[in-house]
Amino acid sequence: MAIEIMVGLPHLREGPILRRAKGMQMPALISANALSRWTRRRGWPEWLGWNLQQLQHAPGLASLALDSAGFVALAHYGAYPWTVDDYMILAASYPFRWFASMDYCVEPEIARDRDEVLDRIARTIRVNLDCRTRARDLGIDRRLMPVIQGRRPEDYERCLEGLAHPLSPGTLIGIGSMCRRHVGGPDGLVAVFDHLDRVLPQGVLVHAFGVKGTALSYLKGLEHRIASIDSQAYGQAARRDAFRRGIAKTDALVADHMQRWTRSQLTRSSGPARDHQRQLTLPIADRPPDDRWEWAIARARAEIRGLVEEGALDHDAMTAGWIEQWAADIYHSAPQPASSV
Repeated sequence: MAIEIMVGLPHLREGPILRRAKGMQMPALISANALSRWTRRRGWPEWLGWNLQQLQHAPGLASLALDSAGFVALAHYGAYPWTVDDYMILAASYPFRWFASMDYCVEPEIARDRDEVLDRIARTIRVNLDCRTRARDLGIDRRLMPVIQGRRPEDYERCLEGLAHPLSPGTLIGIGSMCRRHVGGPDGLVAVFDHLDRVLPQGVLVHAFGVKGTALSYLKGLEHRIASIDSQAYGQAARRDAFRRGIAKTDALVADHMQRWTRSQLTRSSGPARDHQRQLTLPIADRPPDDRWEWAIARARAEIRGLVEEGALDHDAMTAGWIEQWAADIYHSAPQPASSV
């Protein structure tokens, strides 16, 4: 079975892009950010809620799924502008094929060191659990797709274990922080999906967010595990094309690029596999720092992550001030560590 290609849509307004998407009858994905209302009345962007009227235009698409816009929210706004309850209102407002849990991405430009990666994995676990609880309250939990995060292959396994999500055959799990990842290497796409294929129960499927179309041919042999991928890369191609030709980037131009991109992805999906040497992923030991203050910081982060995952602290409460204050208490009260945290 071929990996399904989902077309990321920039909006659901009536016009060339939506008409073309309906005509192609390809499954589509919309970002929560694309359905947001904003104002700059006070000189900076403020979130006002959802533009649910756009969803009136969705009927006629082959299917429509919802993404929480985690990367956009964290990269552009520093945090989610909406709460879990806000997001669940959107998820319940339309019969989406599935809607992704909120999550905290760990791309290098967002999470710049190992500690930040681990912090965001902890936050991802907690917000997934919060989304699941609220979705169950609204009776839409069967359409909720949990999302796991990681930098290393084993990070995704750790995140999955924290979710404690039932993994019966047919369960779909979203894999985040994929769109800027290399194909090869110990932390590359191939290594991550190989690892997940080994640890996930038979019949559990994954959706890979933002995987480059050029990577499809390297993922041959994993069609039993990778149900679908999505991308809106055609928008960047349209922008470059418009700049090169000195013309406006109109929705008609974007629609043309969307159709060409989709044909290209379908060709790759059905084409021959490209050989890529599978690399063993060797665990990198997280050795405790020798310096006492660094040890206290590491200990504080680990304890706070645990509280975030348990729900004792809000998943947005992990700030530098909290960590340093926590570490100071550990530093002054704990004996000198011998060899481990």
